[in-house]
Amino acid sequence: MSRIIAVANQKGGVGKTTTAVNLSASLAEKGKKVLTIDIDPQGNTTSGLGIDKTKLNNTIYHLMLDESQLDELIIHNVYNNLSLLPANVDLAGAEIELINRKRREFILKDSIENIKKEYDFIIIDCPPSLSILTLNALTTADTVLVPIQCEFYALEGLTQLINTINLVKNRLNDNLEIEGVVFTMYDARTNLSLQVVEEVKKNLHTNVYKTIIPRNVRLGEAPSHGMPINEYDSTSKGAESYRLLAEEVINRKEE
Repeated sequence: MSRIIAVANQKGGVGKTTTAVNLSASLAEKGKKVLTIDIDPQGNTTSGLGIDKTKLNNTIYHLMLDESQLDELIIHNVYNNLSLLPANVDLAGAEIELINRKRREFILKDSIENIKKEYDFIIIDCPPSLSILTLNALTTADTVLVPIQCEFYALEGLTQLINTINLVKNRLNDNLEIEGVVFTMYDARTNLSLQVVEEVKKNLHTNVYKTIIPRNVRLGEAPSHGMPINEYDSTSKGAESYRLLAEEVINRKEE
């Protein structure tokens, strides 16, 4: 049975897209069939998987506006076992264009209902804001994976996000759960990173993944080459960390 995971955080710059791209690629590398959905108008997940977003004529925007069917939009086998529903800047206009649309929070959920069984995992990269696009991701998802940067204001942003998830759960998707928190940009040389990890574990009554994603030069370089880290530098610390995270995600499903 397919599991749908939204990768979300209202704060930007926390490694959300990096996590969506590299978790997807690591799950695919382990033989899982994966669909990655880019629902962020920045389209960074699309370009991070090697697709030139400026040359796309059909994207998730056309699905949201009911101008194209899902099977016309999915780019199959971007990498082995990994397909993509792409996005680009066109999506930025969807918010206003959908204002009078009925069931506008459920467009994505309704669209993928018939194809979700074809995949082991569907990973959705959300915008760093609470918009109609994020709501579509949260109504579609079974769980929310929350990347948190190891920095001073991490807990503050996280509390807001958990409140949002609970609101969506109460009003739009009563099956929605928090998949867990994954720490990103961890710098073992600083006391602050360690303090943030300890503080979140102490204050947060939700699952925290054992895998911590380190600050890693190769991880930072990979998007500019349009590759997930396991393709760009398979032996790097970043690649190994995302493989471990994928293993935890798979094991949690099996539990």
